[in-house]
Amino acid sequence: MARNDTRRTQLADAAVRVLAAEGARGLTHRAVDAEAGVPRGTASNYFATRDAIVDAIIGRIGERLAPDPAVHAALAEREPDREAYAAYVRDILHRLLGDRDATLALFELRLEAARRPAVAEAVSAWQRGGLAGDVDFTLDAGLPGGREEIVLLHYAMDGLVLDQLTVPIAPDTDPAAAVDALVARILRS
Repeated sequence: MARNDTRRTQLADAAVRVLAAEGARGLTHRAVDAEAGVPRGTASNYFATRDAIVDAIIGRIGERLAPDPAVHAALAEREPDREAYAAYVRDILHRLLGDRDATLALFELRLEAARRPAVAEAVSAWQRGGLAGDVDFTLDAGLPGGREEIVLLHYAMDGLVLDQLTVPIAPDTDPAAAVDALVARILRS
């Protein structure tokens, strides 16, 4: 079959939406075909197995949630202080909350990883790349804190984002203000 990158991306985006809406149990070739509005069997022509769909989802999530190089360049030019660190974390928050489907699909994959070793391996490899990029950017930019603070903020951000995308504990919470409070508390110095 001829390679059609546009169709592959269309199907991967449909798979992200299916995973976000239906969870891992709803992720089937047929569901992806229906979501993408393509003839039955199309997804299986591009992704022979369910694991291949998961790999495509992971790749697509990475593309959709990737930082904007212009934003990172601007952050890198700032004075490396706590406020710059908070601005960087707010950018992460903006990306995660700005693509609800990709972020929910990522959480679904992480839950599925607890049950399926193949998914755990794929998600772990993706996270090491993503977290390593965050760590490298933060350290290279000379921002305050180190690996431990970055990991603690990652843990806190997971909770904040999950809360915002599901059933908020405090619906009137301003997520950006929560980021500022988290950064201030974790980077006490």
